[in-house]
Amino acid sequence: MGYTSVTFLTPFVYFFNGNNMKYLNIRLLAIVTYVTLGIYNVSAQIGVNTDNPNSSSVLDLNGYSNDKGLLIPRMTTAQKLAIVSPASGLMVYDTDYRCVSLYKDTPANPGTFSWSCLTLYNRHFLYMPSVNIPTSDGSGSLLVGTQSINLYNVYYTGFNSPRVKSTGAPAVIPFFNGSQLNYYVTYCDPCITVTGISEAGVMSYRVNSLPNYDAFVNVVFTLK
Repeated sequence: MGYTSVTFLTPFVYFFNGNNMKYLNIRLLAIVTYVTLGIYNVSAQIGVNTDNPNSSSVLDLNGYSNDKGLLIPRMTTAQKLAIVSPASGLMVYDTDYRCVSLYKDTPANPGTFSWSCLTLYNRHFLYMPSVNIPTSDGSGSLLVGTQSINLYNVYYTGFNSPRVKSTGAPAVIPFFNGSQLNYYVTYCDPCITVTGISEAGVMSYRVNSLPNYDAFVNVVFTLK
């Protein structure tokens, strides 16, 4: 058990009266206090630019001029992935994906943690961009056997390299990593049968007949 001793020394108080200086030596008893460390746990909120931090917070930041924000650590994706044993809830700004990234698990996969961008979209689902699903070999004959198409690659290519953009728009549409998405087929034209979708977004299917002009498959991505 450690302690700290604090000693108050005897001060001198001076009185002035014209040209004559008189002084009074006020003797105080030396007080020695011993502060025992480690006996009590002290809990409190920390407030920056506020005298009344919110009672539900550990740290309450107040931009006193209302023109300042919180700047969290910024790093590339490679630097983020190199963090050793990141804690659940760790947050950084990913400069490659230009998003606030959170290390977390999901209700569907508790205990399985990964980095997830929080600021790409406000919604948690998106529809697959239009995609041509091959059904014939080019000569009019049906493709035989199980076929496959990588839905994520189609999504990534379209968002990463849009054909046309409006004036002043960024060259790349923000997109998710493949590991951040779940994949669903909510409707499938009878001309094909979807037999499965891998975790990486590769859809397997069989061709039943040649499609007509209005045949389509509805694909939905959701954020894990």
